[in-house]
This record gives sequence, C-alpha cells and structure tokens, in this order.
Amino acid sequence: MGKVTVIGGAGFLGRYLIRRLAEQGHGLRVAVRDPEAASYLKPMGDVGQVQPIQANIRNQASIARAVDGADMVVNLAGVMFPGGAQSFQAVHEYGAETVATAAASAGVGRLLHISALGAADDSESKYARSKAVGEAAVREAYPDATIIRPATVFGPEDKFFNLFALIASLSPVMPLLGGGHNRMQPVYVGDVAKAMAALLRDEAPVGGTYELGGPQVLTMAELMVMVCEQTGRNRLPVPLPYALAKVYAFFLQLTPWHILTVDQVELLKSDNVVSGDLPGLADLGVTPTALAAVLPGYLHRYRKAGRLPSIEQA
Repeated sequence: MGKVTVIGGAGFLGRYLIRRLAEQGHGLRVAVRDPEAASYLKPMGDVGQVQPIQANIRNQASIARAVDGADMVVNLAGVMFPGGAQSFQAVHEYGAETVATAAASAGVGRLLHISALGAADDSESKYARSKAVGEAAVREAYPDATIIRPATVFGPEDKFFNLFALIASLSPVMPLLGGGHNRMQPVYVGDVAKAMAALLRDEAPVGGTYELGGPQVLTMAELMVMVCEQTGRNRLPVPLPYALAKVYAFFLQLTPWHILTVDQVELLKSDNVVSGDLPGLADLGVTPTALAAVLPGYLHRYRKAGRLPSIEQA
C-alpha cells in the first residue's frame, strides 16, 4: 500500500474516503487548515496510520510540504459558500493549480482531483465556471490527473436533503425552484468514496475524467415529495420562479447559516445528470446505492417523533 496525501480530507466526502483508504492499508496524511479539528479522523485507522497535518490550499509552501514523499495525492478541497479569502477562484482555480503543480514537482504517481458535474466554462454559475477553470489548470500542470465529477452527493452529513428536510419540518409549504422541473441524479457519498479508492489501486487506469451519478434521475419536485414522505410531513408544493428565488437567496446568503445563495439558484437552473459519454461508477465496479436505501436512516430525525411516527402521522 502507498502513502496518500488527502487535501481537504476533513469534510463530508473526506471522512468516508479516509475510512475506506485506511481499511485498504494506506498510510494517510490529511492536509487541513485546522489539524486539531480533524483529529476525529485518527481512529479510522491504526495508531499513526491517519495523520492530520496543517496546510492551506492558498499557501504553496504548505501544499508542497504536504505532498512531499506521497505516492498519491487526492484533492478534495472545495467551497459551496465562499467567504473572505476562501473564494471560488482561490480554492477551485488557484488552489487546484497549486496542488497539481506541487504533485508534479514531487513526482507523485497519481493525482485525483474532485470537480463537479456541470462544470462548464459558459455556465451562469460562478461555482460551475470555477470548477471548469480548475480542471483545465490541473490538466495543464499534471496531464495524467484523474478528474472526478460527482453529481449532488447525499449522505447523513449532506447539505442538500438535510436542508430541505429542515424546511419541511418548519414550513407549511415546500418551495420548488423554477417549478421543480430540473432533473437531478444524486449519488451516495459512500459510492463516491468507493470509486475514488478503486482509482487509487495499482491496477487502476491513470488519467481520464469520470462522471458519478446515482441509479435514479428525478426532478426536483419528485425529490421534494420524497423528502416529505421521509420526514412524515404533508407539505404544499409551491412553485418559486427563479427570479423571486434569487431575491430570497440574496438575503439568505447574508445569514450565518448559508441556507441558499444566488449562485446556487443559478446552479439549480440546469439539470445535474451524467452525460453518459464518460466512464462512471459501473466502470469502477461500484453498484450505485438507491436513495431509498439511505435517506430513511438520517431523515427520520426531522419527523415529529424521531424514528417512530407520531399519533398524528399514524
């Protein structure tokens, strides 16, 4: 097994990937801004196997130290809610280039770079455009990098289904942005981790771009029905025009909770499904997990009586 440096490994996807790579026997260096906050990752491996270290994707010297001596590097760094120095440009563009350049200089054997489904130069979303620029920068610095574009990732700690489940528990209506017609293909976080772990095996192909999506393509409206069912809430679906959603998002993005941003509204205008032109989970031997197999396990907490239905729901 090799030595793997995971940049930004303390986030949502990181914890699943770290656990799987530790099980495979890899030595793991987890580069994060706050190693103390990432100490919860240590028990995922044997003593000394998982080592959080300090690094900042905006600091070239710290990234160079983090990848020095690594056989493989995984860049998971990303932001959905930019703020201060952590802008889309700083993390997705310059940061991606910094990691790829450092990996190439250090002679790293493999580089996995997490992008996003929908990354495009001509997107109206700043997030999607920055992801596309980052991909190009990675390819320029490290031509054999493997780029992974997951669809909306779901799991117990996600900020998608948890958000709408919270809305369902607090509001008498469920807002459907743009009428809820846009299509999505949510992919389970554990499946993304499996796919990435497979790409770090010695026999795995080097380079290429992978699109990872789940087994179901559903409209936003259908997903909201599923959320209401799982939370035991009977909510009235109300179409919310994108123009009005942007007005609400403008004020919501100013709150500390980052419920919704104007850029996310732009992102949700487009379908978020795999193209079918690039390899995906099946090509990596991963069977995609259905929403129904996972959502009940964590959306139950938004029910009136927790796991068990209340008298009113029975």
